[in-house]
Order: sequence, then C-alpha cells, then structure tokens
Amino acid sequence: MKTDVLIIGAGGAGLTAALAAKEAGVNVRVLTKEYPTRSQTCMAQGGMNAALGNVSDDSIEAHIQNTLKSAHGEANEEAVRYMCSEAPNAVKWLDSIGVCFSRTQDGKIAQRTLGGASAPRACYAQDYTGLKILHTLYDKCLSKEVEILSDRYLVDLLKKEDGSICGALILNIRTGELEHHFAKSVILASGGYSRIYDKQSTNSTASTGDGIAVALRAGAKLLGMEFVQFHPTGLKNSSILVSESARGEGGYLVNSKGERFTNELAPRDEVSRAINEQMLKGEEIFLDIRHLGETFIDENLPQERKLAKLYENVDPAFDLIPIKAVAHYTMGGIEVDNKSQTSVSGLFACGECANHKVHGANRLGGNSLLEIIVFGREAGKAAANFTFCDDKSKSEFDCRKEDNFLDMLKECKNEIDFYSKRSEVGELFYKNVGIIRTPSQMKEAKDVISKLKEELPLMGVRDTSKVYNTNLVEFLEFRNMLDICEVVVDSALERKESCGAHYVQAE
Repeated sequence: MKTDVLIIGAGGAGLTAALAAKEAGVNVRVLTKEYPTRSQTCMAQGGMNAALGNVSDDSIEAHIQNTLKSAHGEANEEAVRYMCSEAPNAVKWLDSIGVCFSRTQDGKIAQRTLGGASAPRACYAQDYTGLKILHTLYDKCLSKEVEILSDRYLVDLLKKEDGSICGALILNIRTGELEHHFAKSVILASGGYSRIYDKQSTNSTASTGDGIAVALRAGAKLLGMEFVQFHPTGLKNSSILVSESARGEGGYLVNSKGERFTNELAPRDEVSRAINEQMLKGEEIFLDIRHLGETFIDENLPQERKLAKLYENVDPAFDLIPIKAVAHYTMGGIEVDNKSQTSVSGLFACGECANHKVHGANRLGGNSLLEIIVFGREAGKAAANFTFCDDKSKSEFDCRKEDNFLDMLKECKNEIDFYSKRSEVGELFYKNVGIIRTPSQMKEAKDVISKLKEELPLMGVRDTSKVYNTNLVEFLEFRNMLDICEVVVDSALERKESCGAHYVQAE
C-alpha cells in the first residue's frame, strides 16, 4: 500500500499534521493502534497556553520567559519563541474549525492560570479541553476525507539501502497479518512513554513509547529521555489525572493535618517533590476544592467531580480528594530540527514522541496542547514538501526479510510471564527513577532492565491466534518498553546534577 505522507498516531499531533499535509495537496494516510478519539490528547484537560492580549499583565514575551524558566536551561530559546509567538494563531485556527472554547461574558475565549504561569493564559473548554480539541480535529479530518485506519500497530520502519525511510511495517490487529505501508515520508506522532511506570501513570495503557523505540532502531537520535514529568494530582488509588485546572481555579493541596504545604501553582516538578516529601513523613495528601462551591465546580470542573466520585468514592464538592504524584508527561523523545525532521532522512516526528526542545527539563502546564498544534502543523507541511523532492520509486525495498517476523515471535518460550515483569518494572521505576533519584537506585534499575532484556527470549505469547491477538500486541509493547527503560535510565545516570524533573539526591 502506497501513499505520499504516512502518519503513525491519530492523537492531536497526528491529526493536526494530517490536516496540514492534506492542505498542502498530498495524499495522507493515518495509522493508529487505537481509535482516534481514545488517544492521550483527551487527557490534557486544563487548557492550552496562548497570550491573547485579554489581560493587561500578559504578553507573548511573558509566555516565553515562563516556558524558559520552567525548562531549567534545557530548552532552545529560538524554538520556544516560535511556539509561543504562534500560540495565538494556533488558538485562532482551532476556534475557526469549531473547537468550543469556554467564553467570558463579553464573548472572548476564557483563560485560566496553570502552574508556572505569570498570568491567566490557558484557553480552556471547561475541563475537557484536550477532548474537545481532539474530537474537533477528528471531525475535520473526516470532512477532508483523510484516510484513517485503526487497529494498526507499528512494528518497525522500512528503510531503503541508503538508510532513508520509505514506509512502515504494520501489524493489522484485526486480521493478524503484517502490512507494508510505503510512503515518500513518514511522521511519527505516536505519543510518549510514561506507561513504563505502569499503574503509577496518568496515561493510557497505549503510551508505551512504540514510536520512539522504533525510531531508535532505525537510527534516529533521542534527546532528554531522563526528563519525565510527574503530575502532582493523580487520584490515589487509580492514578487517573485530576486536571491542573482544579488548582488553577483555586484548589488547595493539604496534608492529613489540613495544612497547606506548598504553592499549588508552582512548576509541577516542585509541587510533586513537595508532595513526595510529605508522604515520606507519613502524611496523606488531598486536593481541596470544597471552598469553590458546588455550582462553580459543576460549571467549571464537572469532569473532576465525576472522576472523584467514580474512582475514589468521594464528592469533591463536600469531601477532600485523596491524591498522589504520578508519571504524566515525557519531555524526552526523538530529536527533531525546526521542521520536525529527525536525523533519518524521510522521517519526521511531532507531539509527545518528539523533542522539539521547547519543554527542556520540565514542561510548563498548558504547553502540551500548544506544542501538538504548532509543531503538528509544521510537521505536516514539512513532510508534504519532502514528498515533492523525493521522486524515487519505493518498489526497491525487499519485503521478504520481514515475512517471518511474527512466526519468530510466536516461537519464543513462555517460561517467564512478561505481564508480571511489566508490573515489577513499573514499581521499580516509580521508586528508583521517579520523583527523586539516587545513583545507586538508578544503577539497580539499569541492572534489572539489562537482565530482563537478556531473558526476553524466555518470554513470549501464549495466544497464537491471529484475530485481535492482544497478547501479541502487549508483548511487542513490552519489548519496546524495555528499550525505552534502558535509554531513560542510561540518560539519567549520565546526568549527574539535578535539573528540573530529574532530581538527584545524594546518598
């Protein structure tokens, strides 16, 4: 199967890139292992940063400086300036395609303050911002007749003899067959890797870093993999995200004694460490929004109330919400230039799987949705332009060497249960490569991952059926997660000093 631009991932970044490439006049195909409306973008609830000029104490320059400060010197100022300068245009574009932002009484797009911001800058749609952006993008793609194929799992990238990318090897989950999708350029928009922390993550089970692992095998460079952001407010028992909008609207963080112990709107790394410090003292931590009032909560934070009721059996209009800090966003990823091009010819990346050098060591709250729109559009345009200068035939790729890939996997022994190992790795990384890290803890994690990689041939799939073999998909994900874990802990060990989300404690 051939197309011009092949996009792996149908979240906000992938769908935005698809629309941009389609508008550039090329054929586009989007592949996703889940349905588009289930992608991680829907978890970005609080808002999308843009200095719209609605308040006198905000400006694009203030947005730039807030972002650079949060990044702890690890961001590229030129890239940050570009993203923040494009933010008003990005919001204007989303508004034009139908995103239903909340409004002020005078009809302007409503904005709230998120952590690390010097002014109310996050444009929001109640506390469903990412969800409403995602659904609008999906509807727009359907109206533009963008080809979207679900239940397609990325196995590997296809490379020509000169090393350039010419497509992707895909597992059709519905049929169990391998498919070769050829393209003149490929965009990875496959999301982040915080699910290496297993149940200690706000992310869906799909956030296993597949695109990053595959890009690494194809020779792409990775950057900043040690930087994993822990969100201060995951629900205690389920790790489900309670949006930063709850604190942005005036919620408090309190311990068991009812004491506030931190600035709730400080950057996320600082707040998460403050929570961790309290918990090490034996305190339980709660989010308190009771003082906001039931009417305000139902109007502005309806999802947070529903989630707390459903997963913690508490009503935040009247009860404290038990929370903990959990892995949420991965700043590291595939290194790209200012056109979203990776170090491998024909391969582009955007969204959380890419490192555009705008988040550095700690992402500013409200910048994730901004990044996927600004750089998703850039990636789509750049990949489309790449197709115009690439007139080589893709038929020169030899498919035969890929044909027995699944048979080889199914021949792996089943002496070790990879599901139990996946859970163990999640707990190990949360403890040893988490909010606070020591050299000996990180070294212990590295040794465990090295041993698991050696034992991988002793793990495998018990289900040998072809149709909807989730056991096979989860084994492939686990294989990728081990590769990601190895890079994360190696990067963490290499960076000796604390920086943002990478906080090293002396022993």
